[in-house]
Amino acid sequence: MKPLAVTIGDPAGIGPEIVEKALADARVPARVFGRVPANVRHGEISAEYGRVALDAIDDALRAIASGECSALVTAPIHKQSIALAGSPFPGHTELLAERAGLQRYAHDYAMYFDSPRLRVVLLTVHVPLREAIANINEESIAALAKLTSREYTRLYGNAPRIAVAGVNPHAGEGGRFGDEETVVAGGVALAKTNGLDVTGPHPPDTVFLSATRGRYDVVMAMYHDQGLIPVKTLDFEHSVNVTLGLPYLRVSVDHGTAFDIAGQGIADAAPMRYAIDWAARFAR
Repeated sequence: MKPLAVTIGDPAGIGPEIVEKALADARVPARVFGRVPANVRHGEISAEYGRVALDAIDDALRAIASGECSALVTAPIHKQSIALAGSPFPGHTELLAERAGLQRYAHDYAMYFDSPRLRVVLLTVHVPLREAIANINEESIAALAKLTSREYTRLYGNAPRIAVAGVNPHAGEGGRFGDEETVVAGGVALAKTNGLDVTGPHPPDTVFLSATRGRYDVVMAMYHDQGLIPVKTLDFEHSVNVTLGLPYLRVSVDHGTAFDIAGQGIADAAPMRYAIDWAARFAR
């Protein structure tokens, strides 16, 4: 297989350390993109370090576009540092989507998390909770179900059973605890008209458990923490963040820069090792 393109992320974080450790054990070809500046100040937010992270991403994308590398594996970047470096994007997902010409979240691209026990896709991402709930609509739910089904089928070879979580306790319990579930139900109905295996809204406090027991392949979470709390709690070391919709495979660890332990040599590389192995498994 062609080498994976692996970026070091923010040089002031644990990215360079976990990449080095993970690749020391890896049995797959990889090219590392990014440089650690001399006398790097670990744990510091800096425009310089943000620029290093952004340049590494762009260099890796060029290698993929030219056919030199097969897939992208990214170490964590720091949102404030890349902002200081002039990036308008809150993270990798939005930046990579823009580079690929993808415009609408949930329609063209999405954040998907894959682990041995649970798979989750997010309807809304890096926005305040109040705004996330206001952004829930039938069209986006149906579009995300279609995108998820298409991309999951490409990865695993079969169409997924998608369970859509509700918003309120007990999925609203018939309107007693809110009426957002009416919108969710409409989105599920719209998705079904496309022939997709989609059900919901399901009570958020039990749908993830049902998925871990094999009843569903993917849970569509309505907002960021609804989906990521169960994923990280169940399988922090063996979960990956995948950007659905890109013309290449992009995989990342499911954690941040960990500035508090950067430079101490104690960062756990298991999540990065898993991300590299996962990317090698599915890279084309």
